[in-house]
Amino acid sequence: MNSRDDLAVNEINQSINMRPLWLPFTPNRQFKASPRLIHKAQGMFYETMEGKEILDGISGLWCVNAGHAREPIIKAIQKQARDLDYITAFNMAHPLQFQAAEMIANLAPEGLDTVFFTNSGSEAIDTALKMALGYHRAKGEHRHRLVGRERGYHGVGFGGISVGGMTPNRKVFSPALIPGVDHISHTHNPEKNAYSKGQPHWGAHLAEDLERIVMLHDQSNIAAVIVEPVAGSTGVLVPPIGYLQKLREICDKYGILLIFDEVITGFGRTGNPFAADTFGVTPDMITFAKGVTNGAVPMGGVIVSEKIYEAFQQGPEEQIEFFHGYTYSGHPLASAAAIATLDVYKEEDLFERTKDLAPYFEEAIHSLKGLPHVIDIRNMGLMGGVELKPIAGSPGKRAHSVFMNCYENGVLVRAAGDTIALTPSFIASKSHIDQIVGTIKSALKAI
Repeated sequence: MNSRDDLAVNEINQSINMRPLWLPFTPNRQFKASPRLIHKAQGMFYETMEGKEILDGISGLWCVNAGHAREPIIKAIQKQARDLDYITAFNMAHPLQFQAAEMIANLAPEGLDTVFFTNSGSEAIDTALKMALGYHRAKGEHRHRLVGRERGYHGVGFGGISVGGMTPNRKVFSPALIPGVDHISHTHNPEKNAYSKGQPHWGAHLAEDLERIVMLHDQSNIAAVIVEPVAGSTGVLVPPIGYLQKLREICDKYGILLIFDEVITGFGRTGNPFAADTFGVTPDMITFAKGVTNGAVPMGGVIVSEKIYEAFQQGPEEQIEFFHGYTYSGHPLASAAAIATLDVYKEEDLFERTKDLAPYFEEAIHSLKGLPHVIDIRNMGLMGGVELKPIAGSPGKRAHSVFMNCYENGVLVRAAGDTIALTPSFIASKSHIDQIVGTIKSALKAI
């Protein structure tokens, strides 16, 4: 950046009062000293306040699967804002809620046919956990324990961080986490699986750690197990071959519900509507968010089987069956955005395009092997993680340096701990992949 660019950036930054805003998951002091401000987006690119193009290598935040500023989605939101801006979801509804739910259910694995709307992935997780507890209670069982997984990320609600397994998210709030939660071991083992392309061959047996927890507490106390099919926020951990199948078998053996957190993997990220399809394992519930509206309007939800929905349909018909919900559940604008987004996915065959592009993405990202600081590379569909050797005493600093270097050179990547995470939009071209990977390569050599 030359002195003229520096002057323009400083003038822009000084014109904005940043003090009132507390940014999420951000080192606020550092950011406000040198902010990265975006004011436009189109297709694969952002535009900064000073007019610089930034190639989006992470689909916004794992969510803008069809690329930015898609006209059909924009028009659907605008029309809905004129027609109906809001209606409560409590004892009322609007037609688009039902249409969106039907479209999502039609994409879901066979047997999952009922949708409950939330506004985010975090809310979807807490909703699913409540559903699991309520389901067993409705059946006359008193199963109350929940099982998550080490290194799992399930949002930032107290339920989500309780079943989650990422230490920085848990440590400050540890005294207030919900009781009755256990964690099975994670699947990350660089000694056995480093540089695996797709699913690692070693590690299916790690699912058997659930047997240990069953033996400790007895099956009669365990309500549900929740995992991400591909653990995203911790650095793209791909399940070993046979791992999810074995987890499903153990849950079936003991009558435990299996919940897949597909907030990241849902809606095409692995080349199918859901990762459950990719891995051939059907859970009892799927949580979703992000890609359902292409990131244009906040929306999340839970897809459940008929048996779970029907278990709640008891008592007098005028009685509320599930004391849970949100002011903005199934919001009219979100529903319109979801319908338009799902239409775009279908009309442009974007899930199939993900499958077609995935092999090229795989080879490109694995070309980083052998570069300075790289200790592992993982990928599945259009998800990739490049793990870097940590700097002693400064976890995450090396990956953050790569993030900053890439941004300065026109590419947005994500630093997840000491892993560089990549999740390009499904409309990406091979030249976009080349630019992303080439910029990372230069950054690794420069830092």
